[in-house]
Amino acid sequence: MERKNVWTTYTPEQEEELNGICERYKSCLDEGKTERECVELGVRMAREAGYRDIRDAAAAGESLKAGDKVYAVCMNKMLALFRLGEEPVSAGMNILGAHIDSPRIDVKQNPLYENEGLAYLDTHYYGGIKKYQWVAQPLALHGVVVQKDGTAVKVSIGEDADDPVFVITDLLIHLAQEQMEKKASKVIEGEKLDLLIANRPLEEAAGDEKEKEAVKANVLRLLKEKYGMEEEDFLSAELEIVPSGKARDCGLDRSMILSYGQDDRVCAFTSLFAMLDVAEAKRTGCCLLVDKEEIGSVGATGMHSRFFENTVAELIAMTEGESDLKVRRALMHSRMLSSDVSAAYDPMFAEAFEKRSSAFFANGITFNKFTGSRGKSGSNDANAEYIAALRKALDDAGVAYQFAELGRVDLGGGGTIAYIMANYGMEVIDSGVAVLNMHAPYEVTSKADVYEAVKGYRAFLKM
Repeated sequence: MERKNVWTTYTPEQEEELNGICERYKSCLDEGKTERECVELGVRMAREAGYRDIRDAAAAGESLKAGDKVYAVCMNKMLALFRLGEEPVSAGMNILGAHIDSPRIDVKQNPLYENEGLAYLDTHYYGGIKKYQWVAQPLALHGVVVQKDGTAVKVSIGEDADDPVFVITDLLIHLAQEQMEKKASKVIEGEKLDLLIANRPLEEAAGDEKEKEAVKANVLRLLKEKYGMEEEDFLSAELEIVPSGKARDCGLDRSMILSYGQDDRVCAFTSLFAMLDVAEAKRTGCCLLVDKEEIGSVGATGMHSRFFENTVAELIAMTEGESDLKVRRALMHSRMLSSDVSAAYDPMFAEAFEKRSSAFFANGITFNKFTGSRGKSGSNDANAEYIAALRKALDDAGVAYQFAELGRVDLGGGGTIAYIMANYGMEVIDSGVAVLNMHAPYEVTSKADVYEAVKGYRAFLKM
């Protein structure tokens, strides 16, 4: 089939809309570098668009009707938005699902130590990363510290122009002969990913403290002054190490975006944009943003949790009356786009791809009929009838799209949340934006594909 670079098809008006969407998207990437930040941003945007917390409506004993808009939050890391359609919820929903966690490095619970006059934070990486990509570059610290009295203190260091940044050190090339002979997976070991944070000793330190851990003592003094934080407060902290800096235009033609966390926030934010754009539709629309996909969708805020099912039960109770059967019907009759990124064809590594079945930049939103690995292990395999209905909806809306697989058949693959939602019997297919450098500290997307994703998600919500 002929591939078409969609940049050649845009009118001036479409290019203006594209640029507006992409500038908005870059701002969201800058503000949402952790799952907590994404939820906080998403709630604010939803409220501005007229959404209400479903807990408030339930507490007031309200019934919901067509046109009402509500949202639900789970532990500040998972967000579901619902816009009620003309048809009952039990007739099924159109669901956009994406994840908002990204590969990163986490700070351990007992992290602060000093070694030879340098203070470090001990770490544990999260998700699938090439560890050697995270050394010798500016890093920022984001998260929250919750003290015993329940006070939550937000932390964000390394993003403002006046902020210090942090670094994970690497061995200088002059002494790296043995290191360079190691496998790429062993060049940097997980225990060597500790974050360098200080070198200056506490001036008031005296005696043994001055000799042994004066730099650590100075760090604790700074943490106390700025955040009211004691060393034991690390036990109830969630601190994430991410690349420092803003999302940037990439290329002389400014046709691409370079940023951390585009897997999967490029699908999360475009889904959110579409959800907030679509004012009304026959079926109830839903945008579901989840955590923990990068480590198997487990835990209370992952897709395997009962949060979504429980929220749908609340929705049914507030629209049609409590009914376990209607909850099951709502889930089974729903259609979902499991909105996750796909691997863009990279001619520098052509040997890893099967070209005819690859996703290409500026060819539109990407659909993966199945993901999984090798023999489709662990995949959801969408059926032909659902795909045909999607094709018609996208063609009618003038959306550019492509179908792809994730690399060569025997080479590997990837997973998404699609198979989890398919357990309810609903129609599910993977869709999203093609990405270069997936899981690297900085990933690349095409602005044209970001634009087509928003258009495609709008069309899906109106199906």
